Amino acid sequence: MEILEKILGNGARVKIMRLFLLNRGKGFTIKNIVKRSRVSPDVVRKEIRLLSSVSFIKKRSKISPEWYFNSLFKYGEEFVDLLVRSDTFSKEKILSNFKNVGRVKLFVVSGVFIKNEDSRVDLLVVGDKLKKVKIEKGIRKLEAEIGTELVYAIFDTKEFIYRLNMYDKLVRDIIDYPHEVLLQVSELSTQALKKN
Repeated sequence: MEILEKILGNGARVKIMRLFLLNRGKGFTIKNIVKRSRVSPDVVRKEIRLLSSVSFIKKRSKISPEWYFNSLFKYGEEFVDLLVRSDTFSKEKILSNFKNVGRVKLFVVSGVFIKNEDSRVDLLVVGDKLKKVKIEKGIRKLEAEIGTELVYAIFDTKEFIYRLNMYDKLVRDIIDYPHEVLLQVSELSTQALKKN
């Protein structure tokens, strides 16, 4: 992400551009953009002016103005490749958002992180003494960086193992389909997960 920030001017611009690219066809007010990107209102207004001036986005409705990605923008697909399809999030960068959230035993990413639109879940967190408020705070921070809402599941270890043994559809859809394990402790070994 640091490279993109340097090339494109700043991190706020990258966040805002990703928001529009991942939500093409959806309109956002300035207030929505501030909330979703976690960028200050003044910076959002400045970036919106710049992105509008190059026709990256366009405004609809004068009463309650909403900004949309301009589908006719000349370099739209190139920016999708650069900002959405490229692997800009390292394992360490993702996990750094979830320090001190409890004893995490399994952390799996799928969906938006591995460019798989068919995934039911983007993040799976399994552990003990998990602090859901802190996990959700980390998720909101990631959402602001990525530009889209994440679908996630949080389980304590016993519940996860029970669901795994019961062939719970959600758990099986995560484990049996493309995903990447970012963190795993021995009691939830890959072999144990595959046996079930």
